[in-house]
Amino acid sequence: MQPLLVLCACPDEASAARIAQALVEERLAACVTRFSGARSVYRWQGAIEQADEVQLLIKTAQSHYAALERRVLALHPYDVPEVLVLPVVAGHGAYLDWMDAQLGQDAGTGCLFPEE
Repeated sequence: MQPLLVLCACPDEASAARIAQALVEERLAACVTRFSGARSVYRWQGAIEQADEVQLLIKTAQSHYAALERRVLALHPYDVPEVLVLPVVAGHGAYLDWMDAQLGQDAGTGCLFPEE
């Protein structure tokens, strides 16, 4: 498995939660971390804009990326959503194994700590 980290900014908690839930349920992502309180400054249609956003950190694999991108684009409310891919060059072996299992067809509950 070639792990990837995908960045995606959302306009609000509701859209971020909807996208995160769908990606994990559909096994396109092993885990999605949401960071509220991001403040983005960007140029849009000729004007400098600022917006509060929720940043998603999406943990997936290269083999799942094309389907993940299609799903994010279908669910995202922005005309041009941020979808940036960062390769993971190294990581904790057990976590990478867990990711691989969650992205597979025979994955378990998706919880690293079943007693929780």
